[in-house]
Amino acid sequence: MCPHAPLPLSLSQRLQTTLKHPAFRDGAKDQAQVALGVGAWGLVTGVAMVKSGLSVPMAGLMSLLVYAGSSQLAVLPLLASHSPLWVIWLTGLCVNLRFVIFSSLWREPFGHLPRRKRIWLMYLTTDMLFVLFFKRYKNIQPSPEHEYYVLGGALVTWCVWQGTSFAGIFLAQFIPLHWGLGFAGILALLGVTLSLLVDRYTYIAIAVAGVVAVLAYALPLKLNILVAISAAIVIGLIFESLEQALKTGAPSSAGKLK
Repeated sequence: MCPHAPLPLSLSQRLQTTLKHPAFRDGAKDQAQVALGVGAWGLVTGVAMVKSGLSVPMAGLMSLLVYAGSSQLAVLPLLASHSPLWVIWLTGLCVNLRFVIFSSLWREPFGHLPRRKRIWLMYLTTDMLFVLFFKRYKNIQPSPEHEYYVLGGALVTWCVWQGTSFAGIFLAQFIPLHWGLGFAGILALLGVTLSLLVDRYTYIAIAVAGVVAVLAYALPLKLNILVAISAAIVIGLIFESLEQALKTGAPSSAGKLK
């Protein structure tokens, strides 16, 4: 080892560096703004797991390992009705297929990281964190700041979700499902999403997604969600390509006029 090479940081030193980083704090602060909605969603998911017949240990294990509210709520009725295992797996897969689309966008800022870190980020990232990250960072070229921001937001989300989910698991007999607490999570995500509408192209994309989601509502396994997301992305890419073509074509047209 080179005598002048810096010694590797210990775990406690790395933890202190992470917690003190401004981007980590910004990520935690941004995610705290929607923590109420995330908590309500986690609470109703915890209640639903027990109401569907899962034991407390199994519900807790599902909360820790699956960590995907929409997928959990989708498969719980299937578990309660003793549906075949392949149907349960397929339903969970279809509901979470949107993350395949999200991952194509995560690749640019985080594709360079070691596989171990990417696996952890795969587990920790959520819909809300995805929205807040791309709202904050317009330039997604790889930067150490990105990782700190995601870790800050992910820590808040994970703690709030697991805390309220376990509260719902242990208090299931006192909290009725008809309170509709999960709707608060939807409203929180909707509020953040609407704040991203900055130009006519995003307005058109979200309008297309809404219309397609309604028209495809009859599809099984909630595939209308995936179809709506795909339609919005296609529309967005088409408009982006047209805009770039117009920008590159404008100077050449001006030159011809001269």
